Amino acid sequence: MEKIYQYLPEEFVTFVLVTLFSLLIGLSQRRISLKREGETTLFGTDRTFTFIGILGYLLYILDPAEYRLFIGGGAVLGLLLALNYYVKQTQYRVFGVTTIVIALITYCLAPIVITQPSWFYVMVVVTVLLFTELKHTFTELAQRMKNDDMITLAKFLAISGIILPMLPDKTLIPGISLTPYSVWLATVVVSGISYLSYLLRRYVFRESGILVSGIVGGLYSSTATISVLARKSRESSADEAPEYAAAMLLAVSMMFLRFLILIGIFSRETLAVIYPYLLAMAVVSALVAWWVHRRRAATVDAQAADTDTGNPLEFKVALIFALLFVVFTLLTHYTLLYAGTGGLTVLSFISGLSDITPFILNLLQGTGNVSVPLITACSLQAIISNIAVNLCYALFFAGRKSALRRWALAGFGVVIGANACLLVVFYLF
Repeated sequence: MEKIYQYLPEEFVTFVLVTLFSLLIGLSQRRISLKREGETTLFGTDRTFTFIGILGYLLYILDPAEYRLFIGGGAVLGLLLALNYYVKQTQYRVFGVTTIVIALITYCLAPIVITQPSWFYVMVVVTVLLFTELKHTFTELAQRMKNDDMITLAKFLAISGIILPMLPDKTLIPGISLTPYSVWLATVVVSGISYLSYLLRRYVFRESGILVSGIVGGLYSSTATISVLARKSRESSADEAPEYAAAMLLAVSMMFLRFLILIGIFSRETLAVIYPYLLAMAVVSALVAWWVHRRRAATVDAQAADTDTGNPLEFKVALIFALLFVVFTLLTHYTLLYAGTGGLTVLSFISGLSDITPFILNLLQGTGNVSVPLITACSLQAIISNIAVNLCYALFFAGRKSALRRWALAGFGVVIGANACLLVVFYLF
């Protein structure tokens, strides 16, 4: 935007921008106000907001040193807005102050355009337009919120913005790369991804089908999602079994993408080595899921599946994760000390029996100064082991006579076999 000043006078460009932005705000506010209150309670029309912006520009440039004219004009405008609000409140019982605030913002557009970079004042206008138009969206969102959703948000802000900065970044045990800050940082990152998945599942894909439930749930926890889907499949017909199996495989595919994000956050060096394998695993899982999905009967509709696994930000969940992180850090250190890299390889497969995220993250944060190739191998092995455990969960919760069993065995078997082949490729090359 600043390059335009090379070809046109700066005052002309500023005047046009202020006028245009004021008109856009006025048009948006007029439409919303007419729909909500009626024309009798309006402070002004779109032209009024345009003139407010122009007035602010003129008073600002006429006294560029002391800004007394601009301040005085703002005071007069505030008085008129106060009188308008008083009349609306006493005669029409309308109590909203949105129009008043937007009029004051419009008056301030001139100094913002003159003194701030283009990206900033465009952002201000876009924000005003969006929040003006999203009134009903926010109303619907508030109606759909659970009683504890704000508490959940407060918990996330507490663990990330209060607890994390207060923790010391000093080693607890000499010789072991373990600090309170690193432990809680891993907890915050994982909780953040889980919280994002929770918001998507709660507000964006609330009425989603089975497949979307698997995709979104995989961002939070593939194990929890697969367990819930397996239990839900008991209530469905045999024709719907492929759909549930496909959703489980999509949850596994999203697990690979989730680990890509985590590895990218904590270790760019490991990401540069491991990303082709994780992407390949994600694609293979998604393709197998598509193949299983295509096997379902053509007359079966994809019903919505409630995969709500509870609040992802319970403090006890965070504390359990932090405890597992510490346990795996100690196990990794002493395994390397007494059993070497071979022992760590065995530990990577054993870690798949529980949550593998703490194990992988403690490697990424430098426990034992493990080399990047060994971190990559152990991560891939832990993931394969965890997929096998997820298959066992699916078979257990689905029941012995469930039609889901054969689809889960076939789909997960192909995924595990393909992942094992990729692991062999990694070791060979």
